[in-house]
Amino acid sequence: MSLFAFLVAAILLAVTPGPGIAYVVARTAAGGRSEGLASCLGTCLGGLLHVLAAAFGLSVLIAQSALAFNLLKYLGAAYLVYLGIRMWLRQEPTAAVATMAPQGARRALVEGIVVEALNVKTALFFLAFLPQFVDPGAALVPQLVLLGSLCVALNTFVDVVAVFAAHRLLRSEAARAARARMMTRMSGVTMMGLGAFLVLARREA
Repeated sequence: MSLFAFLVAAILLAVTPGPGIAYVVARTAAGGRSEGLASCLGTCLGGLLHVLAAAFGLSVLIAQSALAFNLLKYLGAAYLVYLGIRMWLRQEPTAAVATMAPQGARRALVEGIVVEALNVKTALFFLAFLPQFVDPGAALVPQLVLLGSLCVALNTFVDVVAVFAAHRLLRSEAARAARARMMTRMSGVTMMGLGAFLVLARREA
């Protein structure tokens, strides 16, 4: 059940238009497909840095205090509910595509890594999201790395699709905004429901 909930939430979050998709689309519009794909690879590598940091950080936490780890899971579930409410209430779910100058695939790759690695919201999300689906009694690092890598892979796949579809998306601004609004609200409901389910399930246990 927890794996199914994880996959549902991760997929919906991946397909929800947001700053990551807006960034790779902007890079594609500025420098073409190669620059867009390079930025996708960069954000993927930056996301994996967050996964590794969360995995090893949380493994140290649970080794020192099971109580602290359980408290983190409750706080994480509450944070997921908060994110869901923010998604539902947000009026403009996608940022406008910024005007960028071409800079070459190599620089786009490096910039993608830096942009994602310095994204504090990504770090907070992994710290809140990943612990909900692990078994504290088993080896923690492999579980966290696997789940986190799945999240990053799904996000990167959607970013790559956005790169190939960038020109169509940019030509159909009204339709893109409508799809973005729908997917954001679906993701918001999913995150609120997931957070509430995790909290209630633990109380019953």
